[in-house]
Amino acid sequence: MTLDTTPPWEDVQNYVGGSWQSPSGDGGEDVIDPATGETVSHVSFSSAADVDEAVAAGREAFETWRSTPVEERIQPLFELKQLLETHQEELAEVLVREHGKTFGEAMGELRRGIENVEVACGVPSMMQAGHVPNAAPDIDETAVRKPLGVFAAITPFNFPGMIPLWFLPYAVATGNTFVLKPSEQDPVVTQRLFELLDETGFPDGVVQLVHGAADTVNTLLDHDGVEGVSFVGSTPVAEHVYERAASSGKRVQAQGGAKNHIVVTETADLEFAARKTVSSACACGGERCLANDVVVVEDGVYDEFADRVVEVAREQTVGYGLDEETDIGALITPEHEASVRDVIATGIEEGAELLLDGRAVEVPGYEAGNFLGPTVFGEVDPETTVAREEIFGPVLGLIRVESLDEAIAVVNQSRFGNAASLFTADGGDAKRVRHEADVGNLAVNAGTAAPMAFFHFGGRKASFFGDLHAQGDDMIRFYTDETVYIERWPNA
Repeated sequence: MTLDTTPPWEDVQNYVGGSWQSPSGDGGEDVIDPATGETVSHVSFSSAADVDEAVAAGREAFETWRSTPVEERIQPLFELKQLLETHQEELAEVLVREHGKTFGEAMGELRRGIENVEVACGVPSMMQAGHVPNAAPDIDETAVRKPLGVFAAITPFNFPGMIPLWFLPYAVATGNTFVLKPSEQDPVVTQRLFELLDETGFPDGVVQLVHGAADTVNTLLDHDGVEGVSFVGSTPVAEHVYERAASSGKRVQAQGGAKNHIVVTETADLEFAARKTVSSACACGGERCLANDVVVVEDGVYDEFADRVVEVAREQTVGYGLDEETDIGALITPEHEASVRDVIATGIEEGAELLLDGRAVEVPGYEAGNFLGPTVFGEVDPETTVAREEIFGPVLGLIRVESLDEAIAVVNQSRFGNAASLFTADGGDAKRVRHEADVGNLAVNAGTAAPMAFFHFGGRKASFFGDLHAQGDDMIRFYTDETVYIERWPNA
């Protein structure tokens, strides 16, 4: 099969019970190419009845799927991995056209999703829960993991190809069925993903796709037939999802927003650190929860590092994501571009030094696009908006500190706790930050603290609500519950 990569595309559809159908709810919106301003598709929103149908199909399929041998359950995932790799470039092109990021970033995003499919193929080993013979006199005890039913995931616009694969492969491999509600802003790549899923051999009803906005989300959160919900998005919505789903007795994992820091010590390789810093802050237009957009720099190297960062940032090419020379693509919507510009204006008003202003960037031939160049602030006060609030744009702030102690304090005073990176040549400094930084993902001499799929995706404080994170072993525990069998055979 081939995937349609050239817009305009047909209207986006739901996938329920193994068949495609149009959402029947009120409302919808156009899907817009952020670089051109052109309408590339349309998404209609699902009604409560559409959600009911998807959940019912999942519950019906669960009765058989839960008892399907685990080795059989993972066979469609092996097929999915092959299909994703075969069609990776096509999926990446779709992703660029509806999201705005560069082709290289889209390829990397999809590679990360494929890695989660690979890990989920190991579920036969990962589900093993343990056995103790003679746990008590003449008694053996065995823990067995069992699937629970229908799970839902609500995923964001910034990684529409990857984040659904944080959840779906693990849910179905462990014996559950699954309903995905993707972002309404860039839903086409998700539909293409389900076109591939339709080819893999999953029984009808094991995987479902429903489109919609807030009403669809709330219907899933309240639905009696849904056992648990996974979410990735902003902190206010993550709090809402966590509270509403938990109040109806569901398992919940809700990844929220972030404000991530880089710490640069006096022993760091400054050229290397500057390049990794700009990449971290500006990749995907800054629209990612692992963007390190605050840099805390020791005073002895602050001025030199600031100069290097500005130099690297000036080298970045802003443009259409399918052009090979592009480093930074378009932001998702005009409204989001305007909100990032407002933050830049606020940074100036609050007294930060504007070292590089990206607001005047122009991309010839794409005058209708939502483009913003890299923007760098210096001498940022840790109490100001640029230092404290998630921006989700290519904006970077530099904070001068006197010591590593002060740097760690700046990191830890944030209400968020998603990630941080440290650049240093001193192992003692690395050890201190490792033990004292209050973040869930920490990198040393790497610009972005992105864990591989076989480790869970950390996050704490206002960056995460729940107990079990995405990826890795946490997903097995989230999607199953343990039954402990206690056996005694008096005549044995």
